[in-house]
Amino acid sequence: MLGFALAPIKGRSESPPEEGGGGGGADWVVLPRASDTMEMCSEEAAKYVWEGAIPLQIHLHESEVTTLPAPPPALVLGSRIGYLPLLIPLLKPHFYSTLPPGVDTVWFDYKGLPLKWYVPTGVLFDLLCPEPERPWNLTVHFRSYPADSLTPCDGEENVKWSFINSLKEAAYIINGNCKSIMNMSQADQFELWQSVLKGTLDSYCKVSSRLKLGVLREDCKVRTSLQSHLGVNESSIIPNQTVAAAGRIPVRWYIRSVGDADDLEDIDAIDRWEEISYINRPVENHVEGSLFTLRDAMESLLPDCFEPPSSVCDSKLSTEVGGEGHDLKPTGPKTLSGSQNAGLEESSNAKSHDQHTNQKAKIMLIRIQGITLDWEVPFAWVVNNLMNPDYFLHISVFVSVSSQ
Repeated sequence: MLGFALAPIKGRSESPPEEGGGGGGADWVVLPRASDTMEMCSEEAAKYVWEGAIPLQIHLHESEVTTLPAPPPALVLGSRIGYLPLLIPLLKPHFYSTLPPGVDTVWFDYKGLPLKWYVPTGVLFDLLCPEPERPWNLTVHFRSYPADSLTPCDGEENVKWSFINSLKEAAYIINGNCKSIMNMSQADQFELWQSVLKGTLDSYCKVSSRLKLGVLREDCKVRTSLQSHLGVNESSIIPNQTVAAAGRIPVRWYIRSVGDADDLEDIDAIDRWEEISYINRPVENHVEGSLFTLRDAMESLLPDCFEPPSSVCDSKLSTEVGGEGHDLKPTGPKTLSGSQNAGLEESSNAKSHDQHTNQKAKIMLIRIQGITLDWEVPFAWVVNNLMNPDYFLHISVFVSVSSQ
């Protein structure tokens, strides 16, 4: 029984015991400050990403409790690069004796919001908890799967193929084809997935090196996590010596509108995914030989609106939705051209175009792997050291809106 003690899952947590609550015998390590990340060698950064974990306190939904007293919540460490359904083998034995009769269809929610199982746990936490909640209180359900808001998931096999499909998509963005993924042997595919499932960086590097998915060209001066792990000379990365090579970088953007909130503590919880815009768009890193920063990447996504956090813009958030995402709610569009306006009318933003013309939108916060980075960090370093095992960089962006 997991009870109130942390399950023996090794990993680095995002808060020490006195902050996160629960204690136990887990390996609690505080993540580095954003100012420290640029001083790390690539191997250190990769280890922090792979060992990063979130303390979770998981409750069984009250409608599924059939015994008295109710079972205590389970406390586990959820891997940042993992997925919530992969915790089922730990949770099911803990809650099984109290479940009502029926077939298990496991899903999770946070404050009533069904959680998308194919989004990495760390991304869900960054996106839904602007002010980090430790431990993160989630509810698990074994019945009444919300098929109207979540795609079906029967367990690990669904998560595995979702991961492989993301890997194929990343390969296509990087190389223009996904042959390296399609031609993987069964043994390599198994070893790759097991490395993600168990969080073993060594095994992952061994297999991924054969996929030829280097996000940056070989002439780029930034050393990738993989290169570092395989023995490339290590030294601290110096921003003015980092040169980005041309290429297409797989990025998933998650943009959350937080209304007119001025502080992270004032942000209300969301109850539907329509309040978040999911943008699946690669970054074109096409200025060869020059420094390409996180700020450049943001401006390449939404040049009319995204500015450094200290400044404000008065334009629309022109989103290009991909996958199963949704449009962000209106955030103050400016006067648009005919073609722009035609595109806008196809989304829900068009309905509120007139009433939001006098609003300003600004970026409150950007989080990648739980870290708030400086805008001038070389984007090549961010990609090569903070990307997920599916070769996508997942970026959570909080946007506030205020009247002029």
